[in-house]
Amino acid sequence: MALLNFRKRDAVGFKPGNAQVEAFLQDYSIEVMPRTAEKVEDFRALLPEGTRVYIAHIDGTPIEDMVSTAKRLSRDGFKVMPHFPARIIKDRATLADWIARYQGEAGVDQALLLAGGVAEPVGDFDSSIALMETGEFDRAGFKRLHVAGHPEGNRDIDPDGGFNNVDAALRWKQKFSETTDADMALATQFAFEAKPIIAWADSLREAGITLPIHIGIAGPAKLQTLIKFAIACGVGPSLKVLQKRAMDVTKLLLPYEPTDVVSELAAHKAANPDFNITNVHFFPLGGIKTNATWAIENGGDAARPANDQ
Repeated sequence: MALLNFRKRDAVGFKPGNAQVEAFLQDYSIEVMPRTAEKVEDFRALLPEGTRVYIAHIDGTPIEDMVSTAKRLSRDGFKVMPHFPARIIKDRATLADWIARYQGEAGVDQALLLAGGVAEPVGDFDSSIALMETGEFDRAGFKRLHVAGHPEGNRDIDPDGGFNNVDAALRWKQKFSETTDADMALATQFAFEAKPIIAWADSLREAGITLPIHIGIAGPAKLQTLIKFAIACGVGPSLKVLQKRAMDVTKLLLPYEPTDVVSELAAHKAANPDFNITNVHFFPLGGIKTNATWAIENGGDAARPANDQ
């Protein structure tokens, strides 16, 4: 099976999906930012009812903009999961204030906890573990907490390119999941090859990490855009795949679509129902509408927009 699928897009429209892909895309999630959300006139015309929508918190984004986006999405009937990047949160009082704002103004009761994309902490926190140790999320009664997973490692955590520190963090998160009242899961960085993803997921289970995995998938985008984001996010092996594709100028000009990697993962899930990847999480690198349209075209009933249900 080809790793990446490049083709021109057919006319937009709902159509029945491959049964395995439809099952795999059930309850998928997607990520937005306040500035990208502003460009979407009606999320209910694009996303299924009750879709979990992560709100990425980029350093420099005012908390007011984050909460405003959360209020809009919550009002439209979506499950809102804002990012809490540890390294841009000054102190425990700031953390408690953010939690109170999200909860009080937008009814938020779930969060993605991560270190954050800055080199040096601005205050007391340097990791998602540090945020969890405060007990603020349990105190506020949050029902769901997601933490980061890295199928290809993370050089910010393991500069040598290994997995020692990443794996140690996962073991801590596993233990925390056994004490918190919140449901927990791993939300991963995006990757493009199914077989290494499957091998990584299997290795976690063998190591006793039983947290469900919400696998990161890059949505349709120009190849140049994917390479830019892959470099910025430290995606290693997948970057090499993209660079190889970029050598072919005929493919360089065509959009990437995640059809093949999703289909291969879906087939594995169908053959192995207890596979620990339970959900797909989309990074809409080519735009929210473009990503949602791909899901509608490939996901059958699992991706039918709320307005069409």
